[in-house]
Amino acid sequence: MSPTQYVPLILAGIVILLLGGDFLVRGGAALARRWKLPPLLVGLTIIAFGTSAPELVVSIQSAINGAPGLALGNIVGSNTANFLLVLGLPALFGPIITTVPGVRRNALIALTAAGALVLVSWDRVITPTEGAFLFAAIIGYVALLGMLAMGKTDDPAIAELTDVDGMDGLPKTMSAVLFFLLLGLIALPGGAHMIVQGGIAAATDLGVDQSLIGLTALAFGTSLPELATVVMASMRRQAEMAIGNVIGSNIFNVFAVGGAAAMAAGAMNVTLNVPEAFFVLDFWVMLGSSVVIALVVLAKRPIGRILGSLLFLSYVGYIVYLAQTMMHH
Repeated sequence: MSPTQYVPLILAGIVILLLGGDFLVRGGAALARRWKLPPLLVGLTIIAFGTSAPELVVSIQSAINGAPGLALGNIVGSNTANFLLVLGLPALFGPIITTVPGVRRNALIALTAAGALVLVSWDRVITPTEGAFLFAAIIGYVALLGMLAMGKTDDPAIAELTDVDGMDGLPKTMSAVLFFLLLGLIALPGGAHMIVQGGIAAATDLGVDQSLIGLTALAFGTSLPELATVVMASMRRQAEMAIGNVIGSNIFNVFAVGGAAAMAAGAMNVTLNVPEAFFVLDFWVMLGSSVVIALVVLAKRPIGRILGSLLFLSYVGYIVYLAQTMMHH
C-alpha cells in the first residue's frame, strides 16, 4: 500500500472513529435519560467508557490483529500527548488551575497507572491476567468515583460526568436515539479497522516498528478531542474542567484500554508483546510527564505560560525525535 492510500485511510479512520464515539455517548446518554436511569450511573458507565471508546476499540483491534506496537503505542502516545500537548498548548492562552477538588487524588492515580503499565510490561509481554488486573483497577476507580459522588462532592470531573441533563445535541425521539447508537456501534469498529490496516501498511512501507505509528499519528488523532475541549475551555476561562478531563482520560487509557487489549489478545490466543523500543524512551517520557503533572497538582500551582511552553516544547521535541527515528529506517 502506498502513502497515497494509507495516509487518507488513517485520517478517515480517525474522523469516523471520533464521530462514532460521539454518537455512541450521545445516544447512550439520551437512552438512559428516557429510561430515567440515575445520571450518576450513566456518567460513570456510558459517558466515562464512551469517551475512551475510540482508544479502546483501536487498541483491542490492534492487539487481536497481532499489532501490539499499535495497541501500546496508542496508549503510551495518548497519555504523553495528553499531559504534554493537551495541557501544555492551552496554558499558553491562559493558566490552567490545578486546585480543583479531586484533581490531586486523580493525578496520583494517573501516576500510579503509568507506573503500573511499565511494571506489567517489564517482562516484555502483558499477559491476559495482568490485563484483568488493570481492568479490575478501572472498575475499582469508577466505583470509587461513584461512592464519592454519592457523598457531597464538588469534584468537577464527577460533576461533568453526572451532568447528563446538561448535555446538548442529544437525540430527542426513540428512532433518533437508536440511529445514534447504531451509527456509533458501526462507526467505532469501522474507523478502528481503517486505522489499524492503515497503520500496519504505513509501518511496513516506511520500514519502521508499528509502535512508532501508534505513538505519533494514532495517539495524536485520538487525543484531538481532549485537545479541542481543553483549548475551548481555557479560552472560555473554564480550564479547571480541562485538567480533570485529561487526567481521567489517562487513567482510563491504562486501566480500561490496556486491560481490555491484553484480555482481548489472550481470548484470541495472541501474545501482547511489548516492543523493546518502549524501554528506551517512550515509557520514561510518559512516566516523566505523569510525575511533573502530579507534582504541579500537589504543589497546587497553576499550569502557567512558562510551564505550558516547557510541556509543549517537550512534546514537539519528542515527536521530532520519533520522526527522525522513522527517517533513519
